[in-house]
Amino acid sequence: MDRRDVLADAAIAVLARAGGRGLTHRAVDAAAGLAEGTSSYYFRTRSALLTACVERLAARTLAEMPSGTAAPASVEDLVAAGVATVGHWLEHDRERLLARWELALESTRRPELEAALRAAGARIRERVAATLQELGVADAARRADDLVACLDGLAFDQVAGAGRPGRHADGWRASVADLVRGFTGAG
Repeated sequence: MDRRDVLADAAIAVLARAGGRGLTHRAVDAAAGLAEGTSSYYFRTRSALLTACVERLAARTLAEMPSGTAAPASVEDLVAAGVATVGHWLEHDRERLLARWELALESTRRPELEAALRAAGARIRERVAATLQELGVADAARRADDLVACLDGLAFDQVAGAGRPGRHADGWRASVADLVRGFTGAG
């Protein structure tokens, strides 16, 4: 793995564990198990480090999204992919969610970070829109925006929102299925 990716992954872990205020070059170096000063060599400023987190999160997400011949071939396949994705985030990768939300909040005060977050999000939404278009869903770009926002909101509610206590996995899985079917017109 590239040194920049190692550092970005360590920064993501720091963001998830310590929040935006805890993200320092020194904390990233410690989390990566590298010599002090390594992260500041690759990412001179805190802004560069934050942007690297956004880019790494987007790259990881895009690498996990099915595309081309592996893309969902039916609405039910898309439902299964949506359930699997949100399930993975909730059950095995909460760190990614927490870091992304920290970055989103920080972006409200940093225009350069907002631009990076919007560009990364656009790449993900374009992939979802392409899948919806292949499935014959009308107004695929708008529905992709809404679907991604709803899935993200559902994940947020499970991790940090008012809905988190006691919601069983079957409940959020049914919600993902309802959302995908609703946005594709297969509801």
